[in-house]
Amino acid sequence: MQWDPFDAIERDVRAMVADPRWADVPASTQTQAMAARLLATPDGACWLFGAHARWYRHDGTDGLWHLAAPPFSDDARSAARPAYPAPAVPEHLLPRAAHLAFDRGSVQAFVGPDVPRAITESVRGLLDAQRGLRGEFLGVAGPLSEAFYNDVPAPVAMVWGTIMWCAYAPAFDGNEVLLSMFGEFLARPLPGDDWVRWLPPVPLSALIEMYAGPLARGAQGAALRLAGLAASTARVLRSDPRFAPRAEALLTMVEPLAARPWLDHHARDAATLHRTWLARCPAHLAPAVLPETAPGEHFRHVLYDLVQALAFVGGQGGDPRATAAALLAADVQTVAPEAAGRLDPWLDAESRRTYQTALSAPEDPLRDCWPRAGEPAPDLLPPDRASAAALLGAGYATGLAWCRLTGTEPPAHGFPVSAATVRCLIHQRDDPADPLPGVPDVSPEWIRHS
Repeated sequence: MQWDPFDAIERDVRAMVADPRWADVPASTQTQAMAARLLATPDGACWLFGAHARWYRHDGTDGLWHLAAPPFSDDARSAARPAYPAPAVPEHLLPRAAHLAFDRGSVQAFVGPDVPRAITESVRGLLDAQRGLRGEFLGVAGPLSEAFYNDVPAPVAMVWGTIMWCAYAPAFDGNEVLLSMFGEFLARPLPGDDWVRWLPPVPLSALIEMYAGPLARGAQGAALRLAGLAASTARVLRSDPRFAPRAEALLTMVEPLAARPWLDHHARDAATLHRTWLARCPAHLAPAVLPETAPGEHFRHVLYDLVQALAFVGGQGGDPRATAAALLAADVQTVAPEAAGRLDPWLDAESRRTYQTALSAPEDPLRDCWPRAGEPAPDLLPPDRASAAALLGAGYATGLAWCRLTGTEPPAHGFPVSAATVRCLIHQRDDPADPLPGVPDVSPEWIRHS
């Protein structure tokens, strides 16, 4: 078995940063310690395991560090050596203990492994409690109002909005029970088809506007009950790793209101509330709210997830990073070619060259990765259902991220790459029969990512 310098450095950095004394070490000393742990690969790249507990690649053309998944092939990894001379390590890329505490959950979509029955039944219970509830609650306000009938009370929309906000990649099986229980409340069909529902992301502002409405009218009790319902929903969802990171983040924002209901009294308008809620999110959960705080950085991180989801390509002699850039080009070229150039600043030089080549050169081999007639490329067939669900989730999350970054409306029938990936799951959408009594209702196929 080959020695893997990347694994060794990652273990070493994690152990060093987990030591309580690390936080008291001066930044200049920390940068020296990290410089001694840089790796150089034969292609001339230099690698740092740093902030957010992820890898960064030093670009010799611009002298900057860029978030980038490390090499996947055993030969490339084992050939890495200590970097000398070492490029400077910027302070903002130094790893923190809070970064190591973040659990990224799973990047899988909700096609393939089902939402566990325990979650769907608990959400059904929350929803049943809202039926016919009017009184102090008016209809749905804000961005979610168009999705629901006029007589649907706000608590129903709060449950729905919480589910969608917490989902890493809201691409759901067309038969998903978690969606069908809302059928009587929805004023229009969900985007997608009977196979997959390609749902748009729900911003945190949509939840906050429903909370801010009664707060502004002086109906503090109604506002607190809506916030409590968001917390109850998030507590149910967090047992599924596809919801867990953002569910945990939302809980840190809304749970304090139960004990200190006056927390938001100074912030009656939605914009101030948005800042106030995000300020309550602790440092170790900051990556979960990147779509709200730093859409560009969020795009970089989900593209990193996509590269990881393509790890099986590395086992076939391919390059997951180049493949991810080519697939990004396939989606952008089809959905919004006019937005292509707006992503360039968010890509490292190597990925940017690959992306631009795939966009501009129809005969380039990179286009062999692109879907054909709705089918995935032969070399991009995931080896199993779990891997296909991860590729679908990471691909859809990447699509939503670049749409948000460029102001593009997400396509109602999915992005070409994600839609093609569904073909790998059509006959594997449903989990086996219900588990036996006493057996936890948890899928063994969840793929977690670092």
